[in-house]
Amino acid sequence: MKNTKFQQRFCECLKYANVSQTELAKAANVSKQCISDYKSGKSEPSIDTLFFICKFLDVSSDYLLGLTD
Repeated sequence: MKNTKFQQRFCECLKYANVSQTELAKAANVSKQCISDYKSGKSEPSIDTLFFICKFLDVSSDYLLGLTD
């Protein structure tokens, strides 16, 4: 899969927040494999999962989706 703006920013935010994939997966109510797939660009989260990711990482969905800087 191509490297998307979401993938780039998601990886950046996850690293900056210094949290594990397991912690984020638990908070977003998804599997650790889902988080891994988001990082690798194999898939993107549903709107509900995106909400939990944004809340947990304290970042806006517009930023993660590449709509704002």
